[in-house]
Amino acid sequence: MKTKDLKVISFTLACWGLSFIGSGLVMNTKETTITQTRYNLSVTSNKVAESKTNEIKLKDMSLEINTPLSVDVKDYLKDIENLETSVLKSLKLDTSEVNVQEAGTYRYTITYKNKKYNGTFIITEKELPKVTLTLKNLKLEKDSILDTNLSTYIEEKIPEEIIENIVLNLSSVKTNVEGIYQYSITYNNKLYTANIEIFTPTPKAPTVITPNTPENDNTTTTPENNQNETN
Repeated sequence: MKTKDLKVISFTLACWGLSFIGSGLVMNTKETTITQTRYNLSVTSNKVAESKTNEIKLKDMSLEINTPLSVDVKDYLKDIENLETSVLKSLKLDTSEVNVQEAGTYRYTITYKNKKYNGTFIITEKELPKVTLTLKNLKLEKDSILDTNLSTYIEEKIPEEIIENIVLNLSSVKTNVEGIYQYSITYNNKLYTANIEIFTPTPKAPTVITPNTPENDNTTTTPENNQNETN
């Protein structure tokens, strides 16, 4: 491009600039109307769905003796809220090895897609009333028959609920042999002991009956023969 053309372009741009400045000055001299616009801003939070899992975790279960078992598989699972619904519906519970009528430790299983998960199930003894027993020390004649009534051996009066859970052990007592033997009572996993003495009673002295003899007879009699002779 020639120098002459550049000068013409520069002059034209300069004129435009002066024209814009003039227009701005004119606009500023006019009254300006200010409009206030209010905007409401609302923030919406989208809850992100928690990720689910297919990891199966079992609980250690415990139940008092003679209490029915739950058949709901959800009662046996940890973190069930994080488990996928499809997985939960496919689980199979097996408690056939658990004997609720006998205290002990058992196993239960949950199966998912032919895979077995094993859990522990404890059946506990029923909680019994707390009492302290006082046993009697007894003396029995040789060849006596041992009584099985608990009141024979225990000082306190025992309620029926406690009697049903007391175990009396007289196996070491030999009633046909003199001596001192120990017997025991077990209640609520506590052992109580006392003694039974087997003895032979002292024979009673025989009763001596003294016959009536003339020397020992103090009875006064009247001789009939003398009376007849006198008559």
